[in-house]
Amino acid sequence: MLKSIIYKEWLKTRWFIIAFATLGTLVVGYIFLTVQHNFKFSDANSYWYTLLFMKLKYFGYLKFAPIAGALAISIAQFFPETVDKRIKLTFHLPLNENRVLLIMMLFGTLVLLASYFLFLAIFVAFSALFFPSNIIIPALITIAPWFLAGFAAYYFVALIVLEPVWKYRFLYILVAATIVPLFFESAATGSYAPANPVLVIIVILSSISLLFSGFRFRKGEM
Repeated sequence: MLKSIIYKEWLKTRWFIIAFATLGTLVVGYIFLTVQHNFKFSDANSYWYTLLFMKLKYFGYLKFAPIAGALAISIAQFFPETVDKRIKLTFHLPLNENRVLLIMMLFGTLVLLASYFLFLAIFVAFSALFFPSNIIIPALITIAPWFLAGFAAYYFVALIVLEPVWKYRFLYILVAATIVPLFFESAATGSYAPANPVLVIIVILSSISLLFSGFRFRKGEM
């Protein structure tokens, strides 16, 4: 049964996952093509100065890639379940309804985690070719909220899409519109370190929010 649910989720999202993995890899590649160009065709001393003292974000193109993929995968995964209330067929499986929802959520979470790990592995590997650790580590601290935003957006979109009651859906949209921008607050490179643990807690709390919409769907509320 578990394999059947996972396979169903894979069928719904596979092309979005492949497209996201490809797009994210291309974005990271473009970042370092730009870095290489700046090293070769700009004054190296000036470039180092802007990185170290003016806090140039050479990784800025990566900012919205994680959340874009998360939104696409979440919609691809959960919107089909709302068409003709297909999610109710899933709830008739010989499994606890909450467990089914959590399995679906876990699938999406692991997909995002694997994709983000791929992007970060490539990012760190190429960064190490150009920069020392005192530039790479602050860069990772700075981009961490962008990846956390992807998880938060995935959970909120799943909650909103699956919610059958419009007044709650509107409320969730307001909550998401308030919380998600917090992950994109402007700050100097490396200065987001104190905020990252708080953002992790927000992501963890939002990860179980889908159960609220699932509860109302099971009750048949509209």
